[in-house]
Amino acid sequence: MHTIPLSQEAITALQNIVSPAYLFLDQETLANYGHDETEDYSFPPSVVVKPGTVDEVSAIMKLANQYNIPVVPIGARTGLSGGALSIYGGIGLSMERFNSIEIDEKNLQAIVGPAVITQVLRETAFEKGLFYPPDPSSQGSCTIGGNVAENSGGARAVKYGVTKDYVLNLEVVLPNGDVIWTGANTLKNSTGYNLTQLMVGSEGTLGVITTIVMKLLPKNTHNILMLIPFFNAGQACEAVAQIFRAGIVPSALEFMERDAIDWGLKYLDSVNLDIKDEVQAHLLVEVDGNYPDVLFAEAEKIMQAVEHFDIDEILFADTEDQKNALWKLRRTVAEAVKSNSVYKEEDTVVPRYALPQLLDGIKAIGKKYGFHSVCYGHAGDGNLHVNIIKGNMTDENWKNEVPKGIREIFELTVSLNGTLSGEHGIGYVQKNYMDIAFTPYHLQLMKGIKQLFDPNNILNPGKILPDAL
Repeated sequence: MHTIPLSQEAITALQNIVSPAYLFLDQETLANYGHDETEDYSFPPSVVVKPGTVDEVSAIMKLANQYNIPVVPIGARTGLSGGALSIYGGIGLSMERFNSIEIDEKNLQAIVGPAVITQVLRETAFEKGLFYPPDPSSQGSCTIGGNVAENSGGARAVKYGVTKDYVLNLEVVLPNGDVIWTGANTLKNSTGYNLTQLMVGSEGTLGVITTIVMKLLPKNTHNILMLIPFFNAGQACEAVAQIFRAGIVPSALEFMERDAIDWGLKYLDSVNLDIKDEVQAHLLVEVDGNYPDVLFAEAEKIMQAVEHFDIDEILFADTEDQKNALWKLRRTVAEAVKSNSVYKEEDTVVPRYALPQLLDGIKAIGKKYGFHSVCYGHAGDGNLHVNIIKGNMTDENWKNEVPKGIREIFELTVSLNGTLSGEHGIGYVQKNYMDIAFTPYHLQLMKGIKQLFDPNNILNPGKILPDAL
């Protein structure tokens, strides 16, 4: 990988834009901004810059475009696809000073900076009687800007949608330094091409997001959370479709196979759960709304939908502490896996009815290539996270055999009318699998969009599009 060195002239120019206090060249800072949560990759930028205004971002992009310096927008570095890695060095553009929140209670909107922590936005809206639904597992540390860049989802996407469903308008600095608004602060907009939704999920390759206008909802007042143990993991996947066929749209419907729960419980000493040895998987199901009687009726329908499967006694979370404990268990599975072994995490998504075939296929592929997998995820929308565990595999097999297995997992996913990523994005680690989901013409169209926005290929280069393109 060829790293682009920065000239002293360029560094001096950057210092004149942001002041020396917000420019960092020391190795510790560069290393800290050179990784995210994607495996053990490390690609430090040549310099870290922390602008505080749109004008400063614009000036930085103009300078980078003039000198052909790569620029990588960097948020909280919680990503799982390597989207914020500076694989060619250059400028690490930290957006952490853009952390303002304005709640427009009259229009049920939020105007936020990209550095606002997702949970902070959720809590700020909640205090005003409003609700921001997207809730990635890393919501306590990930930022809204990163969520927009990756089109993040979360547990409640099954009922409420993902980040894109809440973005109304974006202020964006383009690679040449121009500043544009992509849409309007309105709930309906059929005016021209939808540049807002083009930016959402573009992973920092088309523009630098500096302000986000988001839709909010009135908050719900009640919820019921239940944990359903299954003696067969495939049946747990089958039950997902049955719940919807019963006429229920849960606010969350999560799948955890046995290893995910066991590793999570081992990782969290504070959570106690008595599980029979024969239980292979769990569904964590939540319904929410404003009328308890309606929710109890929905919970009853869910019980009726799953009673034909081989299940153990359903646990209803009686208190807020118990609900929080179950959610904490679900949200820390990835950390628990990471604490046990080197691993790779894939982010498959299929139509929910195809989940049983996907799970069976993943296990068969693992046997073929000699790896163990831990599966969990947002079963309600068909989004299954696959953690491939290195365990006792040799370094040679980990390097050479596992990628073949990953390709077969993605081929299976696409054959089931699914695709490569539901919420983590493509970034650096998945880009060379894009040929599985798209024809060469598809990929050339994407390349054409990239070239139109960024003809000098300075903004987050080497992401999304395959190396061979």
